[in-house]
Amino acid sequence: MNVKKHHTSKQLINLYKKHPNPRLARRIHAVCLASKGLTCPEIMKIIGAGRRTIQQWVKRYNDSGVEGLQDKPRPGQPTKLPKELQEAFCKRIDAGPIEQDGVSVLNGPAIQRILKREFGALYSLRSV
Repeated sequence: MNVKKHHTSKQLINLYKKHPNPRLARRIHAVCLASKGLTCPEIMKIIGAGRRTIQQWVKRYNDSGVEGLQDKPRPGQPTKLPKELQEAFCKRIDAGPIEQDGVSVLNGPAIQRILKREFGALYSLRSV
């Protein structure tokens, strides 16, 4: 894969090792490996991403540098659950079902019931 020289290999290594966003760091790491001449299958084994994904990351880097590797805005309705409740909701779901949930595994309908019961009736699964 051809990688444009927006940065030196050393700069790319520093960027991916020190970047606070792990998703972006992973993309920079893939580009760094490609710039060192590794093949796509070799990068796939190291990074754990698919061939097409790695090719897209390299293209985005070639087109726009590291800025091109940033997450793009995602379409869809924004969440209705206020930010101050999102962390509590995630912790509740990660903790797994409790006896009150009446299930052994949290599925969509069980999560909707938790949202209504514990976080207010205004929120539905589609908005989280």
